Amino acid sequence: MSKQTFTIGVFALIKDEKNRVLLALRTDRNWWNLPGGSLNAGEAPWEGVVREVREETGLDVAVQRLLGVYSKIDKNDLVLSFECQVLGGELTLNDEAADLKYFAVNELPEKLYRNHRERIEDYFLNNNQQIFFKRQKSESKN
Repeated sequence: MSKQTFTIGVFALIKDEKNRVLLALRTDRNWWNLPGGSLNAGEAPWEGVVREVREETGLDVAVQRLLGVYSKIDKNDLVLSFECQVLGGELTLNDEAADLKYFAVNELPEKLYRNHRERIEDYFLNNNQQIFFKRQKSESKN
């Protein structure tokens, strides 16, 4: 049996004082997603999500807790979702994010990746108590 290689994604759910969630509009695909990306070699997941948020949004965050583990078996992807709290910095557009905006959970943009929408709904619609372990299908790169 050959060894499988997995990619590990780390994404942040960041809320503002109005309980809205922060989303980034991708420059490469014109779709919204939670801030995050791929874990670097030798990097702990909680360190990777802090780095990714800083790179994509300009915000400095602290990881509060693990929200979910999502397995995309068809792509050998493992995605970890974390609740993060803003410590400082300011929202700054960059080559990865064409826009950064907070959305109410009942007003999420239509062009939000399905898997990210599911992760947000898992958090908000289930009293923020449970850690989710789910399989998700990969999405096409629009």
